[in-house]
Amino acid sequence: MPSDESTQRQNSLGEFRSSSLTIKLKLMVIISLIIFISLSSIIYIASYFFKKDSETRIRENDLQVTNLISLKLQAEFLSLANNMTLLGSSLIEKGSCEEDGLRNMFFQNSKDILFIGIYNKEVGLNKNIFKCMNPSILNKEFNSPESFEALIDKDKKHFEKGFLGLSLLKNQGPNFGEPVLSYTFPFLQGNDVDHIIVSFIKVSNVQETFGSSEIALTYLVDEEGNLLIHPKKEKMISGENMSQISIVKSMLTSKLNNSQLHFKEGDVYFIGTFNKLKFIGGGIISTTPEDKAFEEVYNLQKRNIFLMIVILNLSIMIVLIYARTLTNPIYKLVDAAGRISKGDFTHRVTPASGDEIGILTDSFNKMSHGLEEREKLKESFGKFVNKELAEMAMKGTIKLGGERKYCAIFFSDIRSFTSISEKLEPEEVVEFLNQYMTEMVKCVNKTGGIVDKFIGDAIMATWGALNPLPNETEAAINASLMMRESLKIFNKGRGSVKKPIIKIGCGINTGYVISGQIGSDERLEYTVIGDAVNLASRIESLNKPFGSDLLISQDSYDKVKKIFKVEKMPAIKVKGKEEPQIIYSVLGRLDDPKCYKNMTELRKDLGIEYTEPTPTKSKKSSKDGGDEEKEVKYEILQ
Repeated sequence: MPSDESTQRQNSLGEFRSSSLTIKLKLMVIISLIIFISLSSIIYIASYFFKKDSETRIRENDLQVTNLISLKLQAEFLSLANNMTLLGSSLIEKGSCEEDGLRNMFFQNSKDILFIGIYNKEVGLNKNIFKCMNPSILNKEFNSPESFEALIDKDKKHFEKGFLGLSLLKNQGPNFGEPVLSYTFPFLQGNDVDHIIVSFIKVSNVQETFGSSEIALTYLVDEEGNLLIHPKKEKMISGENMSQISIVKSMLTSKLNNSQLHFKEGDVYFIGTFNKLKFIGGGIISTTPEDKAFEEVYNLQKRNIFLMIVILNLSIMIVLIYARTLTNPIYKLVDAAGRISKGDFTHRVTPASGDEIGILTDSFNKMSHGLEEREKLKESFGKFVNKELAEMAMKGTIKLGGERKYCAIFFSDIRSFTSISEKLEPEEVVEFLNQYMTEMVKCVNKTGGIVDKFIGDAIMATWGALNPLPNETEAAINASLMMRESLKIFNKGRGSVKKPIIKIGCGINTGYVISGQIGSDERLEYTVIGDAVNLASRIESLNKPFGSDLLISQDSYDKVKKIFKVEKMPAIKVKGKEEPQIIYSVLGRLDDPKCYKNMTELRKDLGIEYTEPTPTKSKKSSKDGGDEEKEVKYEILQ
């Protein structure tokens, strides 16, 4: 079973999916966000405090304006009241207003006064004591004192309040079609109010005072919210009541003489200020729309936002240029890594800078060099052992000791090798063996086997000992059949003393073995040991007496009997086995149309000399060509 560590390593080496969020894009997004958040915060904070400062200044300005207008109105009306009081006193003393000199002099100095009437508390408003009209009046409807008296009589309740000691203003614009106020105030005779002066005054000059601001609207209302003075003429003529406006309503109900208010009318927000006028019972209202009051704040915001967009675009361009200097070396590293993954360990990348990317590039080159050295070592090591085994050994995944494995074991041997080598120089023996071994090992490698060892002219190989195979026995027999065909090609052009024809015998057995690194602490060898190995070796040695080139055991046959065509050989008894062993000679694959039909055809095609064996103990030829009695390795039974 694989360990948890190896499982995690396999998971970590699974299929990699690249993200669309590249470093270049991440840099642009992150830096853009930082700049955007920073500038947005600065713009918001600056705009907030600028707006607060502007609002404070507007409120202070409105308060100053209302105070100034209040003082100016108070001075204006007090001056008018004093002049009219002097005129009234003179009129009462002389008993008449017919003296043109006095009247003309008064109206010449007070051109805005249209009419003056003095009324006694005892008589009331039914009859005036004196009355005077400005002779310069051109209004056809109001060209006599009686016309003004008619207006007074029409609104007695308002004018009678003057006998209570109040100074009163009333908008008479709707009656005149132009800005005109009636001004009523007590005319004191002794300690009690027994006379009042009623006057009608044009307020064109005063009206100009209320229209001096570009963004603020300032107007005067009475104690009931009726409009008295407004910078727009048509508003005064309409005689509009303003008590429903929030700030007017607040002024009428407030106990404070002046205050400021933030209010909304319709969809528009306003900043408002009111200042009460005690001497006439009304108050001055000043309102400023927020959008106009903070127009410069909003313009500043727009300019700052535009500037932020410009800075963002410039930053993105700079980051894009910088990101290229960062990502291009990375792309080169990616390309180099791709080459390394395909086995090209010689590729190097030139560091473009001395920063972290340069350090990474240099480390990559060192890694590439190390992999190149490792690959050379593996290739060199792989010439002595199987490459897959070399890879596992370098990774340290081969266990010291052994593991129980089920595999196919193969042995092959060159027939009459001793007599062949006696006729050749040692260098020639090595050369032809290397050529022969190269072709045979190719067959082993192509079928997934590993060469366990070379024993002189013999080859030992296994299938399934290192890694499991679907059918290790089939793979081993396929390799042997490939060797049979490769040997035919190898023998073409051979047949001389220096190039003798090579004949081999192969033996295969399938069973459990102990597989692993065996040896000492100083030298280890990967191999397989066990009874199944010994039997494979015994079977290989039977090729000569049976006149065959490929023999397999009963266990091997049981796994491939539906795949290969075989011929049963005489039973044998080998050392270490109490029961007789049945072996089979492999003719070829059942699905191969060129498969040999019988042993006679096989021997003829391969040039194998055969003599019918007799049931007897085996004698093994000595290496010097003589027959020497050996320990009994096998017996051929009837």
